[in-house]
Amino acid sequence: MEKITRFISHRIPRELSFQGPQGILQASHWLPEETAASYDNLIVFFHGGYFVANDSESLTSLFHDLTSIPANTALLVLHYTLASTSPFPAALEDGYSALLWAVRNSKALKWSGANLIVAGIEAGANLAASVALVCRDRKMPLLSGQLLIMPMLDPGLTSGSMRDAHEEPAQLSAANRCVHGYRQYLPDVVDRLHPYASPLNAHRLKDLPPALILSADADPLRDEAETYASRLITAGIATSTLRLAAFPLDDHNARSACAAGSEAVSAIAAFLHTIQHRPKPSKPPAMSI
Repeated sequence: MEKITRFISHRIPRELSFQGPQGILQASHWLPEETAASYDNLIVFFHGGYFVANDSESLTSLFHDLTSIPANTALLVLHYTLASTSPFPAALEDGYSALLWAVRNSKALKWSGANLIVAGIEAGANLAASVALVCRDRKMPLLSGQLLIMPMLDPGLTSGSMRDAHEEPAQLSAANRCVHGYRQYLPDVVDRLHPYASPLNAHRLKDLPPALILSADADPLRDEAETYASRLITAGIATSTLRLAAFPLDDHNARSACAAGSEAVSAIAAFLHTIQHRPKPSKPPAMSI
């Protein structure tokens, strides 16, 4: 473990800045471990923090693992606008802007442009799922996949696992962080019904990219993740799911550690391998009405 920690500390991402819809955005660019002229998979990753904090430092091990697996993958970790600065839809529009910027600047990023994937954890997975909806509706850019890790998808907090959280102190604390985050991100109650804020309640899920959705046992977010996966499958979207083992909810870094566990990373590697070998459509699918 000590050896891995030292190795990770020497892999420093390149810090980038570019113009976003509200000002300058910052992002960390993690290149693949194995140096090559270019890479095929670019994951635009949205960190967690319940919309009000940036937990990307706790995700370093996950970022290292994703760029070390033999899938020719790089990461663009976006430091999106937090809800305390500007609520919905600021972070969402930051995410969409980052995708467009990446496509326009593929050469500078050393990216072949082959596969663009959105990913996120917790609140960041809400943004990843929502940005996938935006890309479909605006008909650009074309996404190859969406990776949702223990996603926050239901501002109504109505799932069975969220209701059950009141029976156990650590789960209740995690649920309360969701409540606080949503209050900051969606201060206007009407916005909580918007599909770009509440993907779980979106009525139209066709023409979305393939998905891998990771949930965790004893997590208040478990049921909404698995319900969304079921809804995607019903809509005809190629979707894989994996329920991970429970983790200590009272440890704020445990969710990130769970995501970087061998079972999760193996599932993500398989998902990226499938994307890389899937035939590419010649153009984005037409928007259904």
